Amino acid sequence: MSLKVGIPKGSLQEKTILLFKKAGFNISLAHRSYFPSVDDSDMEMVMLRAQEMSYYVEAGVLDCGLTGEDWIKENSSNVIRVAELIYAKQQMVPVKWILAVREDSGIKSIKDLEGKRIATELVNVTKEYLKKNGITADVEFSWGATEAKVANGMVDAIVDLTETGQSLKRNNLRIVETICSSTTQFIANKDIWGDPQKKSKIESLVLLLKGALNAESKVGLKMNVSKENLDKVFNLLPAMRKPTISTLTEDKWFAIETIVDEQKVRELIPKLKQFGAEGIIEYPLNKVIA
Repeated sequence: MSLKVGIPKGSLQEKTILLFKKAGFNISLAHRSYFPSVDDSDMEMVMLRAQEMSYYVEAGVLDCGLTGEDWIKENSSNVIRVAELIYAKQQMVPVKWILAVREDSGIKSIKDLEGKRIATELVNVTKEYLKKNGITADVEFSWGATEAKVANGMVDAIVDLTETGQSLKRNNLRIVETICSSTTQFIANKDIWGDPQKKSKIESLVLLLKGALNAESKVGLKMNVSKENLDKVFNLLPAMRKPTISTLTEDKWFAIETIVDEQKVRELIPKLKQFGAEGIIEYPLNKVIA
């Protein structure tokens, strides 16, 4: 069995390769190669733009792959959505497709787009949004530099992807409405999903990827606590279930181990020390399987 896995080329490429590494799969990419190697004999990697991924997965050229919910909708792809992958500390957070105009534009709402010209890479989704709102406008495909087209007056508005909105501000653009939001999806071909062997491999891969994502915002904590301070320290500690407590060889002393949100550690450790915890160790995690 060889599972053909598509990974996105472009802005998500480096982050996806790092995610696979944390999940236990080392991907090597030669310069300008579209066929990375991976240290798993049951998998083949193909690198494609996220915009095309769902098309090739639906067609069966690829068994599965990572792409955005936006491109699944844009291509009207009939695929299995196996899992939603949201990066806690990296870029795979929900992103937005927004309708934007020049700061000095008279367009204040979508109703003002009647008969106007709009540039976007997300043509079909934009047309559907306009249709739902009863607006007739000219929607043209943009090959790039989309923000510049509205800034220079080539079009009346754009529908473009944004994360922070800083680029829009730099180009003196104003958001009118949000067209849709999108998260990264791990998708599979419907026929492949009926193959027990490949389905099992996909499910195992997704389990490890999600485990790596779960670990991104968390750290492990270990510490030693005397019996008299055990309850105070125990009540301070958040955990996915409950902290693990084990006895030490030294009488009336215990070892505690738990998983906590990384952002809380800087406030938590001084309190733990204050409440009698000793030998506190913080360590990074590769995977947390819920």
